[in-house]
Amino acid sequence: MENIKKIKIIIGFIYLLILSFFLYYFFSKFSYSEITNYTFIQKNRDYLIDFKEKNFIFIILTFIFFTIIWIFFLGFGSPICLIGGFIFGKWAGCLIILISLSSGATFLYMFSKYFFKDFIKKKFLMKYQNFESKFKKNEFFFMIIYRLIGAIPFPIANILPVIFNVNIINYFFGSLLGLMPSVFVIAALGSGFESIINDYDTTPSIIDLISSSEIYIPIILFFLLIIIVFFLKKFFYKNSL
Repeated sequence: MENIKKIKIIIGFIYLLILSFFLYYFFSKFSYSEITNYTFIQKNRDYLIDFKEKNFIFIILTFIFFTIIWIFFLGFGSPICLIGGFIFGKWAGCLIILISLSSGATFLYMFSKYFFKDFIKKKFLMKYQNFESKFKKNEFFFMIIYRLIGAIPFPIANILPVIFNVNIINYFFGSLLGLMPSVFVIAALGSGFESIINDYDTTPSIIDLISSSEIYIPIILFFLLIIIVFFLKKFFYKNSL
């Protein structure tokens, strides 16, 4: 237990160090008023697109690396999906985000399994023990459903399969397939915001946003996904949550 506390302190310190360095570097280049200004975002959009086209592989690798670090330190997936959709578009963005999230979650899973297995079991086994029979019955299939439904907060969902000793290959590809619908919807929304910035010279109104097919279609898909997930949760997670 003492070793776990030391590891958590070290990880927390490294995380704060990286975050502080990033924030210092970023805000030494730009002020808060600049990054929240629509004109600033629009002008730098062209620069970012040009930079992305000239350094596409570098941007992808940087994004994957950042996402792995983000997920490793218990970050949520939604911001990554929006940013990825904004930068890469909904189709390429969806693929890149899925690889990034699944890789980050898998690294976190392996790390947690090695260092925190007993702690995670003690913390969560009683609450989620009904999952054990489902994982044993068809591990890969249930891993897909587990990711698709997503009824558990993302950081906890990443480490919970440690309890059930899920195979790493099943964990990675189950995450990849299970996260696909939600990732695509959120990435499409991020891509829609990028299109809106391209189409409007001034800050668009709420009416402008929701009347754009690039925005309202992902929102409709999002609500449809919620309905589907609701019924799947009732069927697969009966007496489990």
